[in-house]
Amino acid sequence: MVEILGGRLGRVRCAVEAVYHRHNVSAILRTCDALGIHDVHLVGGPQLKVSKGAARGAERWLRLHHHAGPEEALAALSAAGVRVFVADLADGSVPPEDVPVDQPVCLWFGAELVGVSEVARAGADGVVTIPMRGFAQSLNVSVAAAVALRPVAERARALGADALLDPADRAQIVAGWLAREQRARTQIARRGGATEN
Repeated sequence: MVEILGGRLGRVRCAVEAVYHRHNVSAILRTCDALGIHDVHLVGGPQLKVSKGAARGAERWLRLHHHAGPEEALAALSAAGVRVFVADLADGSVPPEDVPVDQPVCLWFGAELVGVSEVARAGADGVVTIPMRGFAQSLNVSVAAAVALRPVAERARALGADALLDPADRAQIVAGWLAREQRARTQIARRGGATEN
């Protein structure tokens, strides 16, 4: 836990707005876990559910922030000093490789058919667009998130310790993980089951 958490980024976040297919939300969470992106904002209330199979338990190791709507999410990110780049098609957009990582940034992905909301567009600091070289001019949202997040995460990681979670934050997170895992083991033991190592 300590080793994995030691590589988690504080500089890059992900937001998922009104994505209705549970497997897409879950796949994005799994991508964030794999890339070491710890903070994920789920925007749009109770309809954003995680599909356990697709997530492979990734949601257990991420810090999920639930927001009723985009206004609430944007306000929270702004208060935390995080810039927002929405994934969209617009003039002045930048490819993922050019998203600035000199301060915390959140890549924001919208619903499967309609994309990000007008509120998110209006409140964003910038737009990120994946260059398309083929006939298909769109990607599944979970694939788009993976393609866009990786170069941003890797460029942030290259900055060194400044891009990682604060040590005090890491200590608090690992303490919470350990307490949660101990509670789960205790519950299994009370039911007479065995725990996995």
